[in-house]
Amino acid sequence: MRAMILAAGKGERMLPLTSSTPKPLLKVAGRALIEHHLYALAGYGIREVVINVFHLGEQIVAMLGDGSRYGVNIQYSVEEQLLNTGGGIVQALPLLGSDPFLVISADIYTDFNYHILPKNISGSAHIVLVDNPVYKPQGDFGLKGNTVLPISHNPNYTYANIGIYNPRMFDYASHGVFGLGDLLRSEITAGNITGQYFNGLWHNVGTPSDLEMVNAISW
Repeated sequence: MRAMILAAGKGERMLPLTSSTPKPLLKVAGRALIEHHLYALAGYGIREVVINVFHLGEQIVAMLGDGSRYGVNIQYSVEEQLLNTGGGIVQALPLLGSDPFLVISADIYTDFNYHILPKNISGSAHIVLVDNPVYKPQGDFGLKGNTVLPISHNPNYTYANIGIYNPRMFDYASHGVFGLGDLLRSEITAGNITGQYFNGLWHNVGTPSDLEMVNAISW
């Protein structure tokens, strides 16, 4: 399986830190956020990783290089304009191959064990859900068994920005700027998405206070 790390965002809520440093390179426990993901993916057995870059992307490329020191091979999908999560995946599809691939966001910090993900998926995607954080009390989706449901169902959880995606899910997606959530909601309504609940360490590192808090608990 290949993996894609979403790392192109501007990190505007993290200003002023992201005025000179891309958010994926901000450090938690002595390592850049994105480095934690690379080591975790290598430990899971993934060797081929695609990273999309835009804001200060040259810094990410310069730091990570070809990925060999992390035990992976990195290819970069360089965006000429910020394509958002969905558009970024669509642009990177030629690098991701024809089999289902793992997608994670660079700006989460987690101890999620990728070995508990299913080895195969039959639908369009399989996503990981977590308890609703303070900033999103309403959540994103419901979950019954392993079927992901629209948000109107209880209980509701928040998408952990970790998921396995079948490339066919993007067959009719437009090229250009769009969010992955729009496509996910459509596929969930059609009953094509499975999921699982995770209650371990997980933080969306979106603001300077988030970064400070995560560093405080990670040493």
